[in-house]
Amino acid sequence: ILIAARSIAHFDCLLSFAKLKSNMTFPTVDSSDLLHIEGGRHPVIEQALCAHTFIPNDTHLDAENRLFLITGPNMAGKSTYIRQVAIIAIMAQIGAPVPATKAHIGIIDKVFSRIGASDDLKRGQSTFMVEMSETANILRNATPRSLVILDEIGRGTSTYDGVAIAWAVAEYLLTQKTKRAKTLFATHYFELTAMEGKIPGAINYNVAVHEAADKITFLHKIKRGDTDKSYGIHVARLAGLPAPAIEKARQMLCELETGKRPKKQDAQLSLFETPTPSPILEE
Repeated sequence: ILIAARSIAHFDCLLSFAKLKSNMTFPTVDSSDLLHIEGGRHPVIEQALCAHTFIPNDTHLDAENRLFLITGPNMAGKSTYIRQVAIIAIMAQIGAPVPATKAHIGIIDKVFSRIGASDDLKRGQSTFMVEMSETANILRNATPRSLVILDEIGRGTSTYDGVAIAWAVAEYLLTQKTKRAKTLFATHYFELTAMEGKIPGAINYNVAVHEAADKITFLHKIKRGDTDKSYGIHVARLAGLPAPAIEKARQMLCELETGKRPKKQDAQLSLFETPTPSPILEE
């Protein structure tokens, strides 16, 4: 029974590869230190898009270009992009066709990811502690043959702590001789984009956005260079936050961007300064 089950599983796997072949391509896999993808797509999300066409993106990591720092708005496609690269790399390693126009991928020994938020309360570990534990595992075990995808490292603590940790993690993976892993690092910390001019191998990319009046359109296209906007308030509006909250957020953002910080005695901010009854209570 076990022999028959293994044979059926093997046949099922090969049959699945054959069905995929129609809109995919077989990659070149060798011993080079290259990860080159043209027109890469996310195979799962592409299948789920009934009314829209998935926007493909390119990736090129080699001996000199080791770290992509990817900035851009929420919901623009940063997480999708780094995940699709990891999926394509794994599919290439197992001999499957990949969702891309062309792919040339050197042997990868491990794929590491630090994505999403979770906790382990039964063991007394907060969301941030789990994030740091998983990141520590990556830093200990990554090699120059590894592929690492990181999404929003350092967001679970204060801004300064988070930026410091995110920078240290990226620099460690990029500069340690025994590490030097190929890394895709999606972040909202624009401070990290300064790494490109300071550390060889770090390259800035961002997700293209078309902005007109008070509306933005996500183009889902990865392009060279950095960005200085997250459009978080726009996303909050799309999610349905009440208009008074959105307006207060815009006001606070304007004050913070112009250097007007709240005084210490006003550290607990009042969301609404309108006369009572509050607009929120009226709703």
